[in-house]
Amino acid sequence: MLLLTRADVEAVLDADELIDALAAAFRDLSAGRASMPPRIAAMSPSGLLATMPAYLPAANALTVKLVTLFEGNAGTELPTHQAVVGVFSPERGNLVALMDGTWITAARTGAGSAVATRLLAREDARVLTIVGTGVQARSHAWAVPRVRDFDEVRVVGRDRAKAEALAGEIGGRAFSSFADAISGADVVCATTASPDPVVRREWLAPGTHVTSVGMTPYGREIAADVVEDAFVVVEARASAVAGFPTGSNELAGVDPDSIVELGDVVAGAAAPEPGALTLYKSVGVAVMDAAAAALVLEKAQERGIGRELDL
Repeated sequence: MLLLTRADVEAVLDADELIDALAAAFRDLSAGRASMPPRIAAMSPSGLLATMPAYLPAANALTVKLVTLFEGNAGTELPTHQAVVGVFSPERGNLVALMDGTWITAARTGAGSAVATRLLAREDARVLTIVGTGVQARSHAWAVPRVRDFDEVRVVGRDRAKAEALAGEIGGRAFSSFADAISGADVVCATTASPDPVVRREWLAPGTHVTSVGMTPYGREIAADVVEDAFVVVEARASAVAGFPTGSNELAGVDPDSIVELGDVVAGAAAPEPGALTLYKSVGVAVMDAAAAALVLEKAQERGIGRELDL
């Protein structure tokens, strides 16, 4: 098997290639071609350990991700999300590669939002607001500007110093007020673990596109009236409406028939009305990890990166 560290993964994972790979993965998922059981998790007093297996025909990938979510790690030397991905042969079942999944999780989440933004945001979108200052905020700053030509990038979070630091890294502008940062934005990326809404309906202009990747057992980062008014898009209906830890608190109890899968938008089978408020509510699904891991493995083998070893 090939062992790939985080540095190896970061060296080979390209944003544009990942966005295209995820679009194909979403299309496979919505067409019923992929095999992907719901995420399950074991809970400890401090966090959770989830397992996410998938078979993705578009990438000929059979993978499993083990991921932990420990929110108490925020501000420490360890990230809140940590993961490892195993890649197996779809033909024979042997372990082909084991790779760091922490950056894969961050990168595929940001790139998934980029897929949704490419399809749902207005072509003339020029102002991007990133809500949050952590790992996912950075992954969205890495991926989402690949699909629209933004003139202004705003950053807002609970900690002004962290917002200023991230804004400095990405050439953006820091805000102290969520309302001020979001008002007038064309694309809003919510990337927090906030139990209280950080995106409210009254701050959003018609035609705004919102992405939300925040996940917490304690609340919701998107206000209920945003969900009610928006054209809502998810990776997989069954997962999205299941509630934490499988799905989204924002969509728990929502009629699955009222929401659209991103793969159907990719395939051209669904689209919002012109000028509609749109919301991509991501819970992160295993085919995204499969697409990213297959891409990492392909590039690593081409470039001779990684360490071969026997278990």
